[in-house]
Amino acid sequence: MTDGLFVTFEGGDGAGKTTQARLLEQWVAAAGRTVVRTREPGGTEVGALIREIVLHHRGDVAPRAEALLYAADRAHHIAALVRPALERGDVVIQDRYLDSSVAYQGAGRVLGRDEVRELSLWAAEGLLPDLTVLLDLDPAAARARLDAEDKPFDRLEAEKEAFHTAVRAEFLALAAAEPTRFLVADASRAPEDIASEVRARVRTLLGEAPDDVGAAD
Repeated sequence: MTDGLFVTFEGGDGAGKTTQARLLEQWVAAAGRTVVRTREPGGTEVGALIREIVLHHRGDVAPRAEALLYAADRAHHIAALVRPALERGDVVIQDRYLDSSVAYQGAGRVLGRDEVRELSLWAAEGLLPDLTVLLDLDPAAARARLDAEDKPFDRLEAEKEAFHTAVRAEFLALAAAEPTRFLVADASRAPEDIASEVRARVRTLLGEAPDDVGAAD
């Protein structure tokens, strides 16, 4: 049993996960809680090496190898960074977690939801987030955002529309299957509107009434 709070952000590429993680980090820190903000892959030194392989390697990576690389990153990341932070009572805010593996490798790579989820849970020793925020955005709108950034796509961003459509559908199916854990937010809205919705849910998880940390809004 952990004493901290574990919040993850999920969604397709270009949905705004990094922006929302940053906004939540600022708000939680202003409310006086210690925050650890991290990401998968790449939240540790080992993870940074794995991130370079899975996202920027030139050439093909077999789908099962890709899934195993993400699981390896996850196993080390949870053991080395996330669990210790939660045991200290910190709030961990993370960009992507096991639901991304289920969506991208399970659905996008057609490896199967159950197999990839079981692999991820084994790697993480069963750890699930207290809250998973799914930023839902149409793949065409997400691609337009990525195009506007005018930078090279990584291996997953460069996949075709059918891949990203399958990923989005799987994310929504995961959220429908675990409505208590998930908060589905329309990512086409203004960032501050989304952030306000996320803060309302986090307040509840922290056991605080709506006005208790209002000064941090």
